[in-house]
Amino acid sequence: MLMPRVHPTPVFDAIKAAGPTRADAVMRISTIARLMDSAVTIPGTNRTVGIDAVLGLVPVVGDLVSAALSSYIIWEARQLGLPAWKIARMVGNVAVDTAIGAVPFVGDLFDVAFKANMRNLRIVVDHLEGTGQMRPQVIDGEAVRLDERRR
Repeated sequence: MLMPRVHPTPVFDAIKAAGPTRADAVMRISTIARLMDSAVTIPGTNRTVGIDAVLGLVPVVGDLVSAALSSYIIWEARQLGLPAWKIARMVGNVAVDTAIGAVPFVGDLFDVAFKANMRNLRIVVDHLEGTGQMRPQVIDGEAVRLDERRR
C-alpha cells in the first residue's frame, strides 16, 4: 500500500517567514563590532584592541580587509531599516577609520583609539531603541554599592 506523500512546504514556509529576528541581527553586529574593536584588553591598562588594529599593521591589504568587515555592519543596519542619514554617518565612521588607518604607524595608533565599529553599533542600537523596535538593555530597580548598603 502506498502512503500519501506529505509535502513539508508549509513548515519550511513558516520557518522562512519567521526568519532571523532583529535580535539576531543586533547580536551579529555586536559580535563583529567587539571582535573588530575590543576583542582583547591590553595588559596593565583599561584599553581594548581588536583585530582592526592588528589588520592595520599589514599595509593596504589589512585596511581593505578591515573596511570590508566593517561594511558588513553597515549592510546589516540597512537591512534593519535605518534611515539614510544614519547609514551615511556609519559610512563616514568607516571611511575615517580606513583613511587614517592607512597611514603607517599613526594609523595604527588611531585604530586603537577610534573604534568605528563600536560607534556604528551604538548608532544601530540607539535607533532601534528610539523607534521602539528593541527594548533597552537596562535593569529596573535601584543599584546599591556593596560598601554603602545599610545594615
